[in-house]
Amino acid sequence: MGFRALLTERAEDGTISSAVRVLEDAQLPDGDVNVAIEWAGLNYKDGLCLTGQGGLVRAYPHIAGIDFAGIVHESSDGRYAPGDAVVLTGWRVGETHWGGYAERARVKADWLVPLPKGLSTRDAMVIGTAGLTAMLAINRLEALGLTPSSGEVLVSGAAGGVGSIAIALLARLGYDATALSGRPEHAEMLRNLGAKTILERGDFLGQPDKVLESARFAAAIDCVGGDVLGKLLRQIAYGGAVAALGNAAGIALNTNVLPFILRGVTLAGIDSVMQPYAARVAAWTRLAGLFDFSAYAGNVEDVGLAELPEKAAQILQGQVRGRVLVDPGQ
Repeated sequence: MGFRALLTERAEDGTISSAVRVLEDAQLPDGDVNVAIEWAGLNYKDGLCLTGQGGLVRAYPHIAGIDFAGIVHESSDGRYAPGDAVVLTGWRVGETHWGGYAERARVKADWLVPLPKGLSTRDAMVIGTAGLTAMLAINRLEALGLTPSSGEVLVSGAAGGVGSIAIALLARLGYDATALSGRPEHAEMLRNLGAKTILERGDFLGQPDKVLESARFAAAIDCVGGDVLGKLLRQIAYGGAVAALGNAAGIALNTNVLPFILRGVTLAGIDSVMQPYAARVAAWTRLAGLFDFSAYAGNVEDVGLAELPEKAAQILQGQVRGRVLVDPGQ
């Protein structure tokens, strides 16, 4: 039986293009579990994969999509049976292994997580890799001692998927959340999600640089990297921490040792791709009970497979806010 997929191909001249095709199950890569995909998400990394940037995709033809949720169709692994609802994020699915931009996927059972009770497959992709990463960052900061009474927590790249969900989660947990964004047109959206303060990125970066700046923030979740991360580290209060998880503004880090040796600041890296199973389950379980889907609903857009190439270009240009969900049946 055939299934629809957005197949990304590379021509002899190196040109990358994607189009909706009908494939057969026999064409799927090896794996233990065959999943009927109901929803997938669009992430920054998906934009790179669909446009051939970043060297993430090495073999073509390819199916992108780094996260998806669906129902088990067939399984040779005892942990999953037909009819089970599952979610997948990470493990380089959508990069080195065919991913979620299709009606079917075949993956390793180790990569899956049972869908938490109370969540639909669409709910899971509203959260997606973005929400999982935001939750992992908050969990890490709390493990380092952060509490709502600690003070302001800044989120950079706040209008994007990870950033906007981080703002919403922090607000639900009682934190004083500050949103840093280069897109002032989304200030109202960020306030509605719970941000108490909005900082414009140009103003933030335009402040005079010092090797150690006034301590303002108890902690930060940095989604962009580059100069923003360097400046953030110099403004973290004593004993505070920054959870770093993105590099949209660059991979270079301009910093010095003073925040670390004079204020005891911690720079904690957050990787959602290779997270152990137990940490994934814990994060998904917490998200299922914490995330306010009704409050976030206005920041979600549904698209079909054919719309993804255009959306991929937009997300790389910083023109997508919140979450874009993909219905592979459209």
